Amino acid sequence: MFDVLIVGGGMVGASLAVALQPLKLKIGLIEAFHFGAAQQPSYDDRSIALAYGSSRIYRGMGLWNKLHSGVETIQHIHISDRGHFGATRLSAAQERVPALGYVVESRVLGRLLYDELAAGEIAQYVPASVFALEQDADGVTVSIERDGVVDTVRTRLLVVSDGVNSKVREMLGIAVTRREYHQTALIANVTTAEPHRHTAYERFTPHGPLALLPLTQGRYSLVWTHQDADVAATMQLDDAAFLRKLQAEFGYRQGEFARVGQRATYPLVLQKSVCEVAGRAVLIGNASHALHPVAGQGLNLGLRDVATLADLLAEAAQTGTDPGNAALLSVYEQRRQPDYAAVVQYTDTLVRVFSNDFAPLGHARAGGLLAVDRVPALRHWITRQSMGLNHQQARLSRGLGLRV
Repeated sequence: MFDVLIVGGGMVGASLAVALQPLKLKIGLIEAFHFGAAQQPSYDDRSIALAYGSSRIYRGMGLWNKLHSGVETIQHIHISDRGHFGATRLSAAQERVPALGYVVESRVLGRLLYDELAAGEIAQYVPASVFALEQDADGVTVSIERDGVVDTVRTRLLVVSDGVNSKVREMLGIAVTRREYHQTALIANVTTAEPHRHTAYERFTPHGPLALLPLTQGRYSLVWTHQDADVAATMQLDDAAFLRKLQAEFGYRQGEFARVGQRATYPLVLQKSVCEVAGRAVLIGNASHALHPVAGQGLNLGLRDVATLADLLAEAAQTGTDPGNAALLSVYEQRRQPDYAAVVQYTDTLVRVFSNDFAPLGHARAGGLLAVDRVPALRHWITRQSMGLNHQQARLSRGLGLRV
């Protein structure tokens, strides 16, 4: 019988597993795919944006100082609206923090998490898939399939972290609300003539936001939102034509765009589970919430799930409390709701207000950007929101280790 069984070994699920390793709990992890093997870095390495608050979570886990490569700091964020006057500028120095956030190569963070798992005592079922589950008063029985072999495992708490299209969430009967933005994110790495100087850009256009995040090797990670009907035409452009189109949308603040790597796309939706808990099961990460990438909040919201749940499980381990008991999971759900509500409203409002070419609204947006730039209290709130600090802080979120 496991104390905690995690389904889904992506960044959020693996982070929770590593966070719980110091506790005196029996933990298992089920992941459908082999963990990525180490490989040579390349221009096209994908990256993830970590808010400053998320760096504190990894610091509390004892991992942050182990990220020796593949990490670039964000010292400044420049927010503008194409075709309108006014901009907002955020800086780490104003907030007296070492960085507003970090851009981390997925390969580097993933390898660190998997190495930590390999060095620990967590039982791993990889690759394996869940095809059935059954709950009773004492635990959850999970049926899994590995290499054609069927097995069952028992757990007192089931943590569901298997992504936006979670099969386990469906098995639990938890419904979701879903909003289609009819937008697609085009992602690629690009190089500009001017060095990035640790500056990230959020450029709003009538078609959707365009973000540039500073990467190592002088690169930028591009997240370029398109209307669904338009993305195919951009994907079909050769590199030179692609860079010209990007230049027209972004402008010349970084000089000319000099290089683009491999491009990929994914559809954008807002999806939220109607609840986080069903019996002895709890949803975290994208199984609970999937956001538009504007403001880079998605993974960071999931890491705050990790911090809050890990804190509660540490308290339960200290007192010998059942980790799957209803009172603990109710507290988790209550603590996370204000953060969910704030982030969903924040990101959804940005998309709706800025993905619109209605002229009077454009003037209002320009005034809003100027107000944020000129009013310290408003700028401070926006900056803390982007850093993931406008919410209740668990121990890990404060950079502190769990009580063990």
